[in-house]
Amino acid sequence: MNIFLTYTVLGFVIGASYAIAASGLVLTYATTRIFNVAHGATAMVMAFTYWELAYNQGLSNWLSVLIVVFVVAPLFGALLERWVIRRVAEAGVGVTLVVTCAVLVGLIGAAEKIWPPGVHQLTMFFPGHGVTVGKVHVMGNDLLTIGLAVVVGAVLYGFLTFTRTGVAMRAAVDDRELLALHGGRPNLMASLAWAMGSALAALAGILIVSAQPTQLNYVSLTLLVVNSYAAAMAGRLTSLPRTFAGSVVLGLLNAYASGYLWTGPGWTGFREAIPAIFLLLMLLLMPQARLRVGRLAGVPGVRTPELRRVGIAAVGLLGAVLVGNAVLSAVNVNRMALGLCFAILALSLVPLTGFSGYVSLAQFSFFGVGALTVAKTHSSAPTAVLLGAVLAAAAGVVVALPSLRLQGLYLALSTIAFAQIMDSMVFQNPSLGGFGGSLRTVRLEVFGVRFTSDRAYAVLAAVVFCVIGAVVIGVRRGRYGRVLIALRDSPAACATLGLNPRGARVAVFAGSAGIAGVGGGLYAGLENQVGSTNFQFFNSLPLLLIVMCAGVTSVSGALLGGMLLMALNSFPGVQGYLFLVLAGAAVGLGREPNGIVGWGFEVWGRVRGHRRGRGLRWARVAAEAEA
Repeated sequence: MNIFLTYTVLGFVIGASYAIAASGLVLTYATTRIFNVAHGATAMVMAFTYWELAYNQGLSNWLSVLIVVFVVAPLFGALLERWVIRRVAEAGVGVTLVVTCAVLVGLIGAAEKIWPPGVHQLTMFFPGHGVTVGKVHVMGNDLLTIGLAVVVGAVLYGFLTFTRTGVAMRAAVDDRELLALHGGRPNLMASLAWAMGSALAALAGILIVSAQPTQLNYVSLTLLVVNSYAAAMAGRLTSLPRTFAGSVVLGLLNAYASGYLWTGPGWTGFREAIPAIFLLLMLLLMPQARLRVGRLAGVPGVRTPELRRVGIAAVGLLGAVLVGNAVLSAVNVNRMALGLCFAILALSLVPLTGFSGYVSLAQFSFFGVGALTVAKTHSSAPTAVLLGAVLAAAAGVVVALPSLRLQGLYLALSTIAFAQIMDSMVFQNPSLGGFGGSLRTVRLEVFGVRFTSDRAYAVLAAVVFCVIGAVVIGVRRGRYGRVLIALRDSPAACATLGLNPRGARVAVFAGSAGIAGVGGGLYAGLENQVGSTNFQFFNSLPLLLIVMCAGVTSVSGALLGGMLLMALNSFPGVQGYLFLVLAGAAVGLGREPNGIVGWGFEVWGRVRGHRRGRGLRWARVAAEAEA
């Protein structure tokens, strides 16, 4: 009985920290209809700021908490809303997710620069104090966490329900113009909501690291707060009481799993996957809410090239790779081949997100399925890569089928849940066919030609990219491509016309996952050794950010995105500058959803139009002179 009570208390403490974090997430979404993917990164940065003030600058713990929670975090949230979120407030769910992903990646990069990796010592609040319940001692820090969760929930619910400002904040998302006509200030309400959401994220981050000092880590703390997504979904991102109830249930499930779950190899990673499983169940079992989020609906993509231009572009890419093989060093040739493998991965998002408007945050999981298949078969035959593509496509069907009733943000969150489950329960679990540690791979052999050198492998990757890119363009020019565009613009109209949106969604998810599987198989052969850390679901966030910013609606955008992703991983010195470029491009997606490539095509079109106009003017002058 005492053991059960111990784990029950632990579950309430975990649930209380989830509740505080999730309440901030619900607040920002319920008042602005933008899901803040960077909520966990905000908590991480504010926890480091607390450590800086309390342990590096010598301020008292309580003064540091007050400064971070009531000054630094609200100011950060208000500025973020004013200069970033407000610019994309009317954009689709894909754009808003990408923008907050950019904030997340930028915050992690900034934290790594400001606070270099090392040991960051923390102490609990009220050390040596607590109460005894039966034979279980509840520490003062745990009591503080539970008490603050109750206070935060009650105060926040009362504020949003019974105060004029709280009602105005909720009204701002329903009808901004009507609120302004009644004397309200919608922009101020949005800034206040984001300021309060950031303050709650800061409070949750500080309480988590005070109870578990080992969690003061850039990625682990960010991911720990990401678990609050599941609690927020229990309240359908709108109800605070349901959110707190879901947080408690999730905390108890975590605690009981750590105490009573079997410890055999088959259960490796199950406890870490509980929040993802809970999130997926909430998405599938809860009634579908009417989300006021859009897609890339009604947005024209870049011009689809003709067959002749596709051939010219393919020859140009192969020529550029051959030139790169001749002039680049061996290390840079390997990086070029890596960029082409990433470009194939980025290409998988073109039909899925660029054409159909569906947002997936599980592409690295499909990428990992292809790599895992090649590593397990330990074969140099191209059939290993094809088998990986087939298995990845099957995984894509597994993602698509249960979530056929989900749209927009809910669909994106279901892919996050799938990616977390794959990461924790499959890739890290050798008893279920996962990597375990790391696995050796071999280079491919096609028609008796062994691609042992990086230069030959770069050519192979370029050829595969060109072939798949041509297929993607062919699909876009055909009937199925027009169906995907129509589904993006108006699913209801497609259903009225007798089209099958469910079948089209399953097919595009399977095709996208299969393309990612091909890229993963080639990546495994290039690296010669792969492991579970190469395919963590967290990697899908910067992937979506980079490809959307580069141009998710075109094959050339996928190529640029793959090279940018390679640069992000291979050149740490340019990461800061790359983040600045991506941040600007992400904010600009509200105006140009075709990304950097779209801007390039637009500028090129204007230059050609200017030249054509100047040529016509000179022809007119010459004709007049002859007359």
